[in-house]
Amino acid sequence: MRKKNAHVSETPATQMLRQHQVAFTEHPYDYVEHGGTAESARQLGLDEHTVVKTLVMQDQDAKPLIVLMHGDCKVSTKSLARQIGAKSVEPCKPEVASRHSGYLVGGTSPFGTRKAMPVFIEESILQLPRIAINGGRRGFLVQIDPQVCVQLLGALPVQCALSDEVLGRG
Repeated sequence: MRKKNAHVSETPATQMLRQHQVAFTEHPYDYVEHGGTAESARQLGLDEHTVVKTLVMQDQDAKPLIVLMHGDCKVSTKSLARQIGAKSVEPCKPEVASRHSGYLVGGTSPFGTRKAMPVFIEESILQLPRIAINGGRRGFLVQIDPQVCVQLLGALPVQCALSDEVLGRG
């Protein structure tokens, strides 16, 4: 385990946040392959609902977009497509997602992406006082005010969350 105050080197995400004078705290953890938000939340002692995952998806024309979703929820791609006026939306393959974002899958941040992409945020995330979101590297979250996603990324609120209760796994 790394020390809580271990310094993490700059990423394009932290550079962008610093450049815009966004207050954030750094939270390194030990990255576990396929551990997802449940693992980072467990290690950092956070509620998985406040850990926000950055998902690179694409529409029917293979145009990339980013969806910010609660760690404990899935994206209803049908509902998302309907709300953004697309015929369909699907997750990008990992190598395609990395090409668009400039980040490795598991370390994707919505901040400082290689390509500018439209960003959609699950509306209920904006009601949280603070969120933990990837800081641009596997095993590294930053905590910020969720409004930063709207102010800095122009994230548009959508309602497309499927919780485990809805999926019958609660």
